[in-house]
Amino acid sequence: MIVLRKLTFARAGEPLVADASLQLGPGWKIGLTGANGSGKSSFLALLTGGLHAESGDIDWPAAWRVAHVAQETPALPDAALDFVLDGDAELREIERELSALTASASAESGERIGALHARLADIDGYAARARAAELLAGLGFASADLARPVAEFSGGWRVRLNLARALMRRADLLLLDEPTNHLDLDAVLWLEGWLRAYPGTLLMISHDRDFLDATVDHILHIEQQALTLYSGSYSDFERQRAARLALQQSSYEKQQGEIAHLHAFVERFRAKATKARQAQSRLKALARMEEVAAAHVDTPFTFRFRDSTVAPDPLLTVRAVDAGYADSRILRGIDLTLRPGERVALLGRNGAGKSTLIRLLAGELAPLPPVDSAAGTSSPFAEAGGRREGKGLRIGYFAQHQLEALRADESPLAQLIRVDADLGGTTREQELRDYLGGFDFRGDMATEPCARFSGGEKSRLALALLIWRRPNLLLLDEPTNHLDLEMREALNLALQEYEGGVVLVSHDRHLLRSTADRLMLVAEGAVSDFDGDLDDYADWLARQRQTAVAPTAALAAGKAERRQSREAAAAERAALLARRRPLQKEIDKLERSIAGWQSEAATLASELADPATWAAGGSPELAARQRRHAELSALIEAAEERWLECSGELESLAD
Repeated sequence: MIVLRKLTFARAGEPLVADASLQLGPGWKIGLTGANGSGKSSFLALLTGGLHAESGDIDWPAAWRVAHVAQETPALPDAALDFVLDGDAELREIERELSALTASASAESGERIGALHARLADIDGYAARARAAELLAGLGFASADLARPVAEFSGGWRVRLNLARALMRRADLLLLDEPTNHLDLDAVLWLEGWLRAYPGTLLMISHDRDFLDATVDHILHIEQQALTLYSGSYSDFERQRAARLALQQSSYEKQQGEIAHLHAFVERFRAKATKARQAQSRLKALARMEEVAAAHVDTPFTFRFRDSTVAPDPLLTVRAVDAGYADSRILRGIDLTLRPGERVALLGRNGAGKSTLIRLLAGELAPLPPVDSAAGTSSPFAEAGGRREGKGLRIGYFAQHQLEALRADESPLAQLIRVDADLGGTTREQELRDYLGGFDFRGDMATEPCARFSGGEKSRLALALLIWRRPNLLLLDEPTNHLDLEMREALNLALQEYEGGVVLVSHDRHLLRSTADRLMLVAEGAVSDFDGDLDDYADWLARQRQTAVAPTAALAAGKAERRQSREAAAAERAALLARRRPLQKEIDKLERSIAGWQSEAATLASELADPATWAAGGSPELAARQRRHAELSALIEAAEERWLECSGELESLAD
C-alpha cells in the first residue's frame, strides 16, 4: 500500500500539490491525470527518488521493487534481447555469479551454486530469454531485430526498448509515463493485454482515454494543487467530474452552446445528400459530448479549422501506382479517391506502409508505376494511372518529423506572422494572438522562442500553423503524440466540424471512433477497405498473433489480387502450405524437446539445491550432474534460439 500523509511537493519553487492525504491499495491499477504542468510527472519522480517532498510523507513497503522506464538510451553495442534481459537485475546477477563459481568449481562453492540454481528456478530464469523475446515481439520488433545492437535503432524504437526493459523487471510497483507514445495501434493493444494481466501495482500517466479505460481501475486526478482519488475507469471519472462541473452555471452554458452549434449543423444538413455523412459525424460527436464533455469545459484550448476558400471534388486521386523507394516497393496497385468531407482512418501493423501511403498522398514520395511481376516491365495501367490533385487542393500534412521544421529561435507569434505573410495575408497582430491563445499560447509564451518548448507544446504549435493555412485535405500521421487529454478533445471536436477531407493514422481509438467514417487496411502490400469497426480490427490483430498465417485475404487483398482466378489462389495456398509444414513440424519438435529438457533441468536444479547432494564433496556422480545440468542449459538455449528463428520465418510467410 502507498500512503500519503499531508504530502506537499513543488517543482522549481512552484507548488504543485499541497497537504495531500490518501491511500493507494496494493494491486490497484491507477491512472494519473491532470492538466499539463499540474505535477503528474513530478509525483512519479517522488516515487523514484528524483524529487523530494517539501513536507509530509509518502511511504510504501520497503521490500517493494519499483520499475520505471528510463528517459535516455545510450548507443550501446549490446543486442536488443540482452538489453531487455538486463532489466531483470537479479537474473543477471545470478547468471554472473553462477558463471564465476562454476569456473572455479571448488567444493566450498558447491552449496552456494545449489542455492543459486534454486533461486533461478524460483524466478523462472530458464525461460527468461523467451519472455524477453515475447515482450519485444509484442512491441513490434521482428525476430531479426533481437540480435541487432541497440545503437542501430532510432530514437522511437529505443523508447520501445526501454519500455520492454522496464516490463522485464519483476516489479511490485510499475511506473509508466505516457507508455503509448511512439507505439502504433497494434502495440498499444498488446500492451493493454499485458498490463491487464500484470499482478503488481500500476501507476500510469496516459492521455489515451481508451487505453486508460482498458487498463486502470482507479483515477488519481491532480487539480488546483489537490489530489483526488476516483474509483473506476477513466470514463467513470469523467462522468463523476462532469456531474460536479455541470453544477457550475457558466460551465453548463458553455457546454450547451457547443451542443446547440452541432444540433444546428445536423438540422441544416441532415437531408442534404452531399452533407449527410458530415451530419452523421456531428451526431456521433453530439452523443459523446452530451455524456462527457462537461469534464472538458474548463479546457484552455478552443479552436476550429478555418474554412478553405476552395474545395475541389475529388480532392486527390491515386490510380494504379505503387509506393515505396527505388529498392523497395512497399505498397502495390493503390487505387484511392479522396473527396471533401470524407474521413479515412488507416489501419495496419507496424511497418505495413501506413506512413508510406501518407507520404505518397502528401506528395513527399513520387508514385511508382506498377511492375508486371512476370515480365518485370511497367504495367500498361501506368499510363492511365498516377497521382492527380484537384484544382485548388491545399494539403495540411502533420507528421512527427515536421516538429523539427519549427524554427527554434522564433516565437509562435513570429512563425504565425510568417505563415500569414506567405499566404498573402495582412492579419492584425491581435487577431493572430487571439488565435494562438486558442492553442494555449498566451502572454509571454506567444513571444518567447520555442526552443525550450515540450513535445506537446511543439505539437500544438505545428497544428496551429497547419490550420492557419486553411487546408482542404488533412493528412495526419499520429497527431496526438505528446498531446494531453484536453488538447486531444479539442482536436476531436474541431475535426468534427471540419469541412475538408481527412486521412488519419493514430493509435488513439477515441479519436478514430469519433472522426473516421471509413476504415482502410494497409497489409500485405495492399490498401483496401476494412469491413468492420475497431473492435473487429483488434480481433484481426489477435488472429495475426495466434496463427502463423493470418486469414487476411478477404480483408487486405488489393483489387489486383481479387482479380486473380480461384485456381491461382488455390495453387498459391498449396505452395505456402508446403513451405510452412516443415517449419511447423520443427517448431513442434523443438517445443517437445524444450519441455522435456526443462523438466529434467528443474529436477537437477532441485537436487543441486539440496545441501545433502554436496555433502560427499566432489564425487563423480555430482560432477556428472553438474555437467548434465550445464549441457541441458546449453541445449535449451540453442533450441529456444532455433525456435525463435523458425517462428520468425513462419511469421514472415504470413506477411
